[in-house]
Amino acid sequence: MRRIPRIRALATGALAATLAIALGGCSTPAPTSAPPPAPVDTTTAPAAPGTSSAPVATSSAAKVTLNALFMQQAGYSQDQITQMVASYEAANPNVKVNATFVAYEALHDKIVTSAPAGTYDVVLLDVIWPAEFATKGIVQDVTSRYPASWKQDMLGGAYSTAEYNGKFYGVPWGPSTKFFYYNKDMVAAVGATEADLATWDGVLAVAKKIKAAGLSQYPIAWSWAQAEAVICDYGQLLGSFGGEFTDASGKLAVNQGPGVQTMTWMKQTIDDGLTNPGSTTFLEDDVQKALAQGDTAFGLNWESTWGALQDPGQSKVVGKMGILPTPAGPTGLRPGINGAMALSIPAKAPNPDAAWDLIAYLTSQKVQDQYPTGWPPNWKSSYEDTAVTSQAPELFKAAAIGYSSLILRPTVPNYNSASAALQTEIQNALLGSKTPQKAMDDAVAAAGA
Repeated sequence: MRRIPRIRALATGALAATLAIALGGCSTPAPTSAPPPAPVDTTTAPAAPGTSSAPVATSSAAKVTLNALFMQQAGYSQDQITQMVASYEAANPNVKVNATFVAYEALHDKIVTSAPAGTYDVVLLDVIWPAEFATKGIVQDVTSRYPASWKQDMLGGAYSTAEYNGKFYGVPWGPSTKFFYYNKDMVAAVGATEADLATWDGVLAVAKKIKAAGLSQYPIAWSWAQAEAVICDYGQLLGSFGGEFTDASGKLAVNQGPGVQTMTWMKQTIDDGLTNPGSTTFLEDDVQKALAQGDTAFGLNWESTWGALQDPGQSKVVGKMGILPTPAGPTGLRPGINGAMALSIPAKAPNPDAAWDLIAYLTSQKVQDQYPTGWPPNWKSSYEDTAVTSQAPELFKAAAIGYSSLILRPTVPNYNSASAALQTEIQNALLGSKTPQKAMDDAVAAAGA
């Protein structure tokens, strides 16, 4: 299998073997609903030898108010974050945390526009932003605060989430990629099995049978709206076609072979009536809802979707869904898109030391291990702990493969403009306004990357 440059390994060698053994052995059936997490233990017992633990918060005599900016979409749910914050405040009665939640699409600009005033002490960063924010001085370099043990104790891909030019501009809040969700009943009804979904060719073949049987008018839903969501879906497919976003010089290269092949494949699934045409307006929440309502058989989405699909309050398909790593493309490759995020301290944060204390608490193994259905933990040893993996055995089994390699979106300081150009032209190709080749040519020209 040939290697794709700029695909970052999270679990290799001994760790990959450990994940495969530890997670593959979890045979506990999925619960009919996601169990509520236990209250976070706010005591600060010393870490046992060989375990990973970020520093946890301690009470301060000074009264401090921290303003934190989070996301209300994928990853930890708003309820989970609220519980974490409440537990931190309980352990630190002199600290008040004001948590603000915004949609992912508003997060970048909210960070940028609030930076000059020092509005926030803690902000949530996407893996694609450290280059821009570091270059522009929007967030603080926290390299000197990093414990030396983290490099060994964290998953490799998680550890480097907020790294740029050898320095760290935040702390990872868990590895993340999109997984392939499928409706078990629909797949079984047409005589297919999980094995038939190992490749994208197999997925399309099963989708045709599901459509022909009248089980779903459009068996596949995607988050292909003109937003960052479509970059993630395109990137995951691009990797399976053996491509990458940029060439060896760092220039956008999506108008070359695999990039155009991927775009052609996407458009063809619409033309064939297998992809819901509404996908060109869908974000991840829309895909999750389509799966949860039983309207569609297949969809790519983040880890948090698994918990939502097991929640009777949100889902009509509790116990009827499966989760797999992304299917393989014609190259046999199946990298996920790197969707990790990090907690950072803005350059003009009023309370940087207290902000670091909160970040260290939220990203600690002790806290993360209690919410594995939001984002799986940063910490290697968590994947060997059945108390953690048993909360979502199917998810962790898929993660053993899904996190083994991740394709990176372009790491460039002008990422947002490059992404916007690519979003526009992907949309043009999907809607038939331009051929895939013309659209990708125009994307490269407009991006200037």
